[in-house]
Amino acid sequence: MSARPTVSLVLGSGGARGLAHIGIIEAIERAGYEVRSIAGTSMGALVGGIYAAGRLDVYTRWVTALSRIDVIRLLDFAYDRKGLFKGEKIINLLKDLIGDHEITRLPISFTAVATDLKTQKEVWFNRGPLFDAIRASISVPTIFTPYEYQGMQLVDGALVNPIPIAPTLHDNNDVTVAVNLNGPPDPRLEGPAPEPAAEPPFRFYHRRIAEFIETLYQRREQRDPGDIGLIDIAARSMDAMQTVIARFRLAAYLPDVYLEIPGNVCAFHEFHRARELIEIGRTRACEALERLPKHAPRHDVTLL
Repeated sequence: MSARPTVSLVLGSGGARGLAHIGIIEAIERAGYEVRSIAGTSMGALVGGIYAAGRLDVYTRWVTALSRIDVIRLLDFAYDRKGLFKGEKIINLLKDLIGDHEITRLPISFTAVATDLKTQKEVWFNRGPLFDAIRASISVPTIFTPYEYQGMQLVDGALVNPIPIAPTLHDNNDVTVAVNLNGPPDPRLEGPAPEPAAEPPFRFYHRRIAEFIETLYQRREQRDPGDIGLIDIAARSMDAMQTVIARFRLAAYLPDVYLEIPGNVCAFHEFHRARELIEIGRTRACEALERLPKHAPRHDVTLL
């Protein structure tokens, strides 16, 4: 039996904001807690699954070294109408980096949440290959193509459960920590200066994709605050839906610690800002955990 207080960790969805999960996990460990169980949706499933495999340090070193052009190079265009990108390139790269794992053999209990388009119900992955679960959970509609698995067409779990507390309800841990990446906007947050663009050495169609994505970046940085584009409309629509669903979920399942990352901390696709996002997660988690006694009674909620 562990001498440290144990944690059930619930990691929500939110695109690049999910990199804040890394800082949150670091803060939890430094505060003397032991994570015994993880449930995650979308980027929460990706970061949580890699952490459960014991490889978060490897992923952190890799993701903090990414530039904007590096992010663009990870995009593999899909030649159909189901989504802009296939997502195979990033998953294969992560398999090489992290190694593929069987969920039931992970040292930390792990559940990833996806959505079945046919039944419109959530699907819990708590067995099978880790990166099958992650690929299904991160399939943001219109951005990535759905993931076909055992006769199901699976997309982002955030459509039905953006903060998946339910998979942890039967855990016998001391504290449940839930993270919402779609918190109220913080007017103090401003993005860093734009990174100079470099000409990517791609084949023709890769170069055209890169130019398209780079144009989205430039338009976002130059436009009026009220002027939003296609990607922003899709991302903000998802955020609005997730916020409403999350309120109902939290009304039914109350965690001991509830962390909110402001929804305006970055755009959905700004993975090149990893260091900044990790630090924001670390700071917010440290502030919340300082208010929580080491052996807090369940349902004694800390809000931040």
